[in-house]
Amino acid sequence: MSAPTVVSQSSAPRTPGSAARSPYGRPHRPRPARVVAPELRVSDTPAAVVLRAVVQRGPVSRDVIVAATGISTATVNRHVSALIAAGLLRERADLSTSGAVGRPRVPVEVDHEGQCTLGVHIGATTTRIVAVDLRGTVLGGVEIATPSGPHAGALRSIAESAASFAARWHRRRILFVGVAIGGRVNAQKGTVDHPRLAWSDAPVGAVLGERLGAVVAVAPHVEAMAASELLLATETAPEDAGRSEAGRSAGREPGTSLYFYAREMTGVALTIDGRVHTPAGGPGSIAHLPTGSDSVCDCGRTGCLEATVSDRAVVAAAQRAGLLDESERSIAAVYLAARTGSTVAQGLLNDRADALGRALALVHDVVNPDSVQVGGQAFTAYPAAMERVEAAFESFSSVATSRRVRVTSFGKRVQDHAAAAVSLGSLYADPVVTMRKIDAQR
Repeated sequence: MSAPTVVSQSSAPRTPGSAARSPYGRPHRPRPARVVAPELRVSDTPAAVVLRAVVQRGPVSRDVIVAATGISTATVNRHVSALIAAGLLRERADLSTSGAVGRPRVPVEVDHEGQCTLGVHIGATTTRIVAVDLRGTVLGGVEIATPSGPHAGALRSIAESAASFAARWHRRRILFVGVAIGGRVNAQKGTVDHPRLAWSDAPVGAVLGERLGAVVAVAPHVEAMAASELLLATETAPEDAGRSEAGRSAGREPGTSLYFYAREMTGVALTIDGRVHTPAGGPGSIAHLPTGSDSVCDCGRTGCLEATVSDRAVVAAAQRAGLLDESERSIAAVYLAARTGSTVAQGLLNDRADALGRALALVHDVVNPDSVQVGGQAFTAYPAAMERVEAAFESFSSVATSRRVRVTSFGKRVQDHAAAAVSLGSLYADPVVTMRKIDAQR
């Protein structure tokens, strides 16, 4: 009598979040979701430095990594071997230089084809879900309306959408899930208080982690955007041009940078020496900075920043001006009208730009950072208004009026890359240890 065929659990196809089955067909109890604090920093540990050097250069030999990072040959070899064993790097013997002898000449690259991470940006009105390879490239994404109502049902709906999207990438192993969201985030627990969505102590990390069967990190969305500039941006700012190649690879990011965001919500984040500053009590708020406008805020006061510059505020102003009818609620219609010559639309967007520039100057003068960066569709969707932002900033700032305001390199996809940065942050900061946590979760 022939022995029964045994199908290994690892080889059986599984949909994200499905319960593993025992050899007897009974489902195992799913593990509780593992929620970890997000890593929004450029790490200087040897494994992280080696991984970053490979991410930045593509297929590269060990001796080039040594030259680029300043780390010893023995240390580079040891960490390359550990990263290969962890499944993050792979050797490319087919790219070896003809006639070269020995492993140091065999290039290595990030294993960007067999695995990926999942990023989720939960906005006030829309939610974006993206797949990201280990080089930080966004492979694809979907957008859904952020569900209204109590957080229990809304999070289940988002988790189901994320699981359906993840199933499209069944040929890849999803290593990690990163969530970027507004409101006040408890990074250790992965819970969120979000006044706009009327969520209180919402278990964002636990719900998505349990449904997707993955390790999850949850971060405030503006801090995540600042982290994306640290971890994923490829453009070099003028003030960084003089830094050495070895310094960039090793993760030495001196100085401070202010990141200012505006779209439907507003926010700021501060990066200090290669680490996004995360206050213990959650991020601060600029939503109620005074602007002098007559817009009525949800808080009951008049002239608050968010009530003046948000998409909904601009749409409401366009309706009052007769540019849009009462049924039109899309900011895109205002942008289109401005681009096609409507002086009313242009005036509304210029007024918003002036208010943003003044608010940016106010925050800038309190912090006095080494660099200033802005992001969000309030800045990127209508580029013609950036001159007004910069002019207002220079006019109202009394500290450094010659300082250039840089627009995010991610344009209208800044939310995607914010979520991507959270999903990759732990892998980039402590790659081998993070892979152990991922393997333990599975």
